[in-house]
Amino acid sequence: MGVRVAVAGASGYAGGELLRLIAGHPEFDLVAATAHTQAGSPVTAVHPQLAGLDLTLAQTDPATLADADLVFLALPHGQSAALAAQLPASVKVVDLGADFRLRDADAWARYYGGPHAGTWTYGLPELPGQRARIAAASRVANTGCYAATITLALAPLIAAGVASPDDVVVVAASGTSGAGRAAKAHLLGSEVMGDLSPYKVGAHQHVPEIKQATGATSLSMTPVLAPMPRGILATVTAVPTGAADPREVLAAAYADAPFVHVLPPGAWPHTAATAGSNSCHLQAGVDADSGRIIVVSALDNLGKGAAGQAVQCANLMYGLAETTGLSVYGVAP
Repeated sequence: MGVRVAVAGASGYAGGELLRLIAGHPEFDLVAATAHTQAGSPVTAVHPQLAGLDLTLAQTDPATLADADLVFLALPHGQSAALAAQLPASVKVVDLGADFRLRDADAWARYYGGPHAGTWTYGLPELPGQRARIAAASRVANTGCYAATITLALAPLIAAGVASPDDVVVVAASGTSGAGRAAKAHLLGSEVMGDLSPYKVGAHQHVPEIKQATGATSLSMTPVLAPMPRGILATVTAVPTGAADPREVLAAAYADAPFVHVLPPGAWPHTAATAGSNSCHLQAGVDADSGRIIVVSALDNLGKGAAGQAVQCANLMYGLAETTGLSVYGVAP
């Protein structure tokens, strides 16, 4: 018998991806999956891609989850804290929501509202020293999808003194699954297809998380909804503070990171290449006119941006190789 695992919020897109990854994981045994309105439905009725997974969605009840060794919380922002507080201290938890990511209570109140629940170990293993912190933790706050994409592109450059922490500008496009599975008019196929639309311009909730994780002090972010189901492509620009090659800095920073790939010179990331994987693809250069550093970053928002990253963190929490049960390679076409 392996690690007994439960997933709360299993009816959503990230929850479904967690179920898929756990079902194929050699050391994790899926013992419970919970939902709200879909409780009582077979998993396959909600996630037909998981045909053969004989499990019924239960109500999201602490008693159901407390029987597991490890619980993944794939709940809407603001709903994890109350549930986590009712789980025994012996149960390890990875929260895919934002409840425990931020250290600054004022930033939480400004971007999310309500009381600040506290801060857990931040779940981005590729940050310096973070693998050891995650391995020692029993409660981990998984990164946001935009935050993972942008932090991996920017953090090593600021840490190395190659890019200024001031005046960072980001334009990032995300697939519609990043908005969740709830029915919303602006996410209907007729509204999304053939269209690009900005949203939460200048006020996206991942901005304080990105600043916290990267050391950026000024960051302007424009998110764009793209007509694709999954994937994020972020273009990050910053003012250089020296003559170092930003691509070489990124390559050195991620030399031992199995899921971060700095592409060969001249090759630029695109979202389809990361689909279905837990990988992030990066490329960097310098703008010929402005002299600004440009880093382009791509990942699967349901993989490295959510469920895959959560499993990567859980692997570390249980002393497993961080690649266990995860794919470095995308699927195509």
